[in-house]
Amino acid sequence: MANNNFKYNMKYKICVSGAAETGHCAKDALEKAELLGQEIAKAGMILVTGATTGTPYWSAKGAKEAGGTVIGLSPAVSKAAHIKSYRLPVDYHDMIIFTGFDYSGRNLLLTRAADAVITVCGRMGTLNEFTISFEDNKPMGVLEGTGGIADEVRDIVAKAHRGPGKIAFESDPRKLLQLVVELIDKENKDLN
Repeated sequence: MANNNFKYNMKYKICVSGAAETGHCAKDALEKAELLGQEIAKAGMILVTGATTGTPYWSAKGAKEAGGTVIGLSPAVSKAAHIKSYRLPVDYHDMIIFTGFDYSGRNLLLTRAADAVITVCGRMGTLNEFTISFEDNKPMGVLEGTGGIADEVRDIVAKAHRGPGKIAFESDPRKLLQLVVELIDKENKDLN
């Protein structure tokens, strides 16, 4: 029999989506990704990544070094394929789920596994994760000034003529996380 007086609040899961290859990102994009990971951990939330290199990797590094929990969703079918075929890292993650769905299938699971998605720099895969999140009407954040897709999203949303979505835009990782948490809180206010 359940105790109806018990209130359980799950930790928010924040996905950091971004460029695995960062040659086109802003000079401080990796530093900002790492700081974002630290802030997620300090807030007691769980970081979710695509278990990849680049900005997601640096956010995982920041979160783990701050004592946080990091879960990765890999495009590979196994740890061996993750390391040998995809050449992806396993460090800075507490758990990696091997989806076996390649990148596009992994992206769908990754964004749906999170309460919010934050975009840092990015290329085509990041745009895919952004559009999935937008279509799912998920709370999102965009770390502006990090280059790539993150700096194009405002224009993409305006030109798409689909409304503003639930998107916070900010260039400071700390402030952005606060705004994203407010979006999640607003969405969840009637659920508790």
